Amino acid sequence: MDSFLLRPLTARIATNGPTVRPVWFLWEDAAFWVLTGPWARLAGQVRDDPRVALVVDECDVETGLVRQVIARGRAELLPFDVARGRRKLARYLGPDEDRWDERFVRYLYGDPAVRGTVWLRVRPASLQAQDLSYAVGP
Repeated sequence: MDSFLLRPLTARIATNGPTVRPVWFLWEDAAFWVLTGPWARLAGQVRDDPRVALVVDECDVETGLVRQVIARGRAELLPFDVARGRRKLARYLGPDEDRWDERFVRYLYGDPAVRGTVWLRVRPASLQAQDLSYAVGP
């Protein structure tokens, strides 16, 4: 499961409402880390009700590879730190920050007090991994 979650896949996080949104994430210290702030409603929704569900999956009809991880738990908002932010963004954008779109550089180095950047951390109360892969015919 860890090797699957270390890949740069997109997760979908659901909050009470219900609201579902795609997010980039970092799987680290047995938790999902999502960068958020006032530009999105996610932080406010978690403040109102911290219960969330999160799904990371892949489906390749060419090979029949179908895998998923489903997490449920309570989210918490934590102060942003640049080192973790760099690790998260590098897994999606590559290690060369000079090639990153300027908005991602601003997320990383902008003053969190001014931008309002925070981490949403989900330490799963339940975590389920499934391999639903199938054989592809000739």
